[in-house]
Amino acid sequence: MAFSLRSKLFARGQAAAQALGRTGLTLLLGLALPLASAAQTAPADAAGPLLTPDQFLGYALGTQFTPQADVLRYAAHVVAHTPARMKVVRYGKTYEKRTLEVIEVASAENFGQLDAIQHNGRRLASLETGATSRTMPAVCWLSYNVHGNEAVSSEAVMQVLYDLANPQDQQMQDWLKNTVVIIDPCVNPDGHDRYANWYNRVRNQGPNASPDAWEHHEPWPGGRYNHYYFDLNRDWAWQTQQESRQRIVLYNQWLPQVHADFHEMGPNNSYYFSPAAKPYHADITPFQRKFQGIIGDYNRAVFDKNNWLYFTRETYDLFAPTYGDTWPSFNGAIGMTYEQGGGGAGGVRFARLDGDTLTLAQRIAHHHAASRATVQATAERHDDLLREFQAYFTDARTKPGGAYKTYVLASGNDPGQLRMLTQYLDRQQISYGFAPRKIKARGFNYASGKTEDVEVAPHDVLVSMYQPKSTLVKVLFEPRPQLEDSLTYDITSWALPYSFGVKAYALAQRLDASGPTPTQPVVKGSAAAPTDRPYAYLARWNNLQDVRFLSRLLQQQVKVRFAEQAFEAEGQKYAPGTLIITRTGNEALGPRFDQLVRAQADSAGSVVQAVKSGFSTTGHDLGSGSVHFVKRPTVAVVAGPGIDATAFGEVWHFFEQQLGYPITVLGTDYLGRVNMAKIDVLILPDGNYGDIYSERALESLKAWVRGGGKLIAMEGAAKFLANKRDFLLKTKADDSVATKKTDQARPYQALRRYGDADREGTEDQALGTIYRVQLDNSHPLAFGYGGTYSALIRTPLSYRFLGKGGWNVGVIKKDGYYAGFAGRKARKDLVDTLVLGEQELGRGQVVYLADNPLFRAFWQGGKLLFGNAVFLVGQ
Repeated sequence: MAFSLRSKLFARGQAAAQALGRTGLTLLLGLALPLASAAQTAPADAAGPLLTPDQFLGYALGTQFTPQADVLRYAAHVVAHTPARMKVVRYGKTYEKRTLEVIEVASAENFGQLDAIQHNGRRLASLETGATSRTMPAVCWLSYNVHGNEAVSSEAVMQVLYDLANPQDQQMQDWLKNTVVIIDPCVNPDGHDRYANWYNRVRNQGPNASPDAWEHHEPWPGGRYNHYYFDLNRDWAWQTQQESRQRIVLYNQWLPQVHADFHEMGPNNSYYFSPAAKPYHADITPFQRKFQGIIGDYNRAVFDKNNWLYFTRETYDLFAPTYGDTWPSFNGAIGMTYEQGGGGAGGVRFARLDGDTLTLAQRIAHHHAASRATVQATAERHDDLLREFQAYFTDARTKPGGAYKTYVLASGNDPGQLRMLTQYLDRQQISYGFAPRKIKARGFNYASGKTEDVEVAPHDVLVSMYQPKSTLVKVLFEPRPQLEDSLTYDITSWALPYSFGVKAYALAQRLDASGPTPTQPVVKGSAAAPTDRPYAYLARWNNLQDVRFLSRLLQQQVKVRFAEQAFEAEGQKYAPGTLIITRTGNEALGPRFDQLVRAQADSAGSVVQAVKSGFSTTGHDLGSGSVHFVKRPTVAVVAGPGIDATAFGEVWHFFEQQLGYPITVLGTDYLGRVNMAKIDVLILPDGNYGDIYSERALESLKAWVRGGGKLIAMEGAAKFLANKRDFLLKTKADDSVATKKTDQARPYQALRRYGDADREGTEDQALGTIYRVQLDNSHPLAFGYGGTYSALIRTPLSYRFLGKGGWNVGVIKKDGYYAGFAGRKARKDLVDTLVLGEQELGRGQVVYLADNPLFRAFWQGGKLLFGNAVFLVGQ
């Protein structure tokens, strides 16, 4: 019986290989891939011969989607059969505990010196000291399946692994003499399995190519994103997600010369490879631009040979540093994006608009070919790559580009926020030092947006451009990136001082950073206590760590209050929002009270100050009526069809991973049946709420708010509530008379060129543009901030200021623009518009967040604001 099963599997593998051959997979570059001489049921050890993917899996590649665990099992099988040339390196786990790993591949001659090759790359980059060699192999890193429902990547990678291991593939073995190949078979396993498991469950027995078939319509939220519905391809620079942080540690150890990122796009498209589209970031070097074209030529040769359709120089630009092509490029690599038509809608077979049927096997063949072409280009041009890689970092260190040579982070910033920023620089391997003395200079002030006199103080953090990572420094700190073309598909400004909300300057001169490392601020509550049994503990309200501290206290049943107004106690000044934890009211905690408060402050990274008296030398005393009790809220967020998955994920991640505070997720499909009396705060993320809240449901929602609930409406939710009865938020009405006069004054405005349609479409877009929001920081929604807040605006806002009964907490006035692209119409809308507001409705509140302060979890400056909305507003 066992023999019969093996015979059937072998025959099935032969038939599958022949089928794939008809798609062109086995004909790439003139190479025929031989079958193994015998077949087994695919153990993950070295017993028996090396199996093809078909033989190992028991089905032909291209006939279904493979779960990530089986992809890794096949990788383990290949490595077990090639122990002298391959090894698996596990670099982490996903949020859902799936394994993250790479396979490192080299020739037998180079495999024994992988450590030396790795260190050589870092020495070429001046990140380590020691002798360098440009005769060592170049490093080519191939990343597959960062978007989970672009699942062809994880199918193609198995064929690539077989090629790398197959001793009869002489071309590949020759290329490995000059190349170390690092394979990441699945960057996003959680998203991949969400898609693969769904597709394999709903597909017809015979794949249905009709675009109307169920198997071509993923349910919400789709497989594109990771567990928290973050787009990992927008997280390379920010590394907010667990997968990204773990991967970047290993990436920075290797610093490859080539990084290729494999994707898919809509099923009616063909295949995209470099050269990239404009805009290129100004710091993509001439050699990087040239080598994009060289790798494109290698791909073009094989695609032309097989008569496969493709396109170049369209859609996919090299501007924002967030991607798997741009972030590696700013770290010295040749960053590549490959896009195959298909994606989540593609399934196994898809009937295209042109009448052809796109198959999964064809998609595999194309990614397989591009993978081989990338390895070939790296191997055959490794001398050029290593020479220019070394020159890239030498130039960065000795003659950095750009107008600014030193970036200054003021030591007077909130210590917690400044610490978060320097920790971020550490992860990026960006070096920094400290000012040794007071220095007068001129520079760009990020706060004012102007060049002016600057006084650098002792212990200010100095980030010099004279370092190996100076290109990355420039990209991350530049106040206004140069955008050569408005047709880009992501944010256009992201400067770290704005993102972290810190006071900073950009100077044209090089400053000495030889000052000693300053003493770190006290973060342990115990160190600040003047007595064993203080009257109260005070904690300033400045950053995310302070929100985390409050969250942990509330969960430990500690009673906490906050000051509505500024006060001074025992020689120190405290701003509105300051947390007050008194012994009175917490008697039930007994002797645990002091230890608990101090331990939670230490754990959260918050600073607490113990005081011996409730008397304030100025302002209200600690027992005043202006000191409000913070109720522990039961918080819920809406998710499901109609809700933007990433917007929901940003809220979900904020509570679970950043605060550690419980949140209830309510599905849109049963929202109307929820007992809202159990909910204190309801968060509506961005989405289309027209189909979620009927008129009757909206009345029920208002009744809940009137009864004491707090509604936080973000972006599209705020837009949905605008102009509706009882809600004070109103959109700006078009002035038809003024419009008519304008049209009469400019009669030719209606005459447009068809070829300019795409560019004109950007006139009403704000592509990640930074605006200065004027704050009323006497309102709890803005506690902890100064008079302004830097917001990353991604959609034009056009709201009137709230009328009587509402509070205009954050508004953009006429001089609000800082940096980034905003079209002509968008800039007009983004004047005198509400961004943050609050109104009372009965005994409850509605908080309007027209802009999302949690965007991609990297806009650190907005997180305190969101914490205010949840915990302080309405108390």
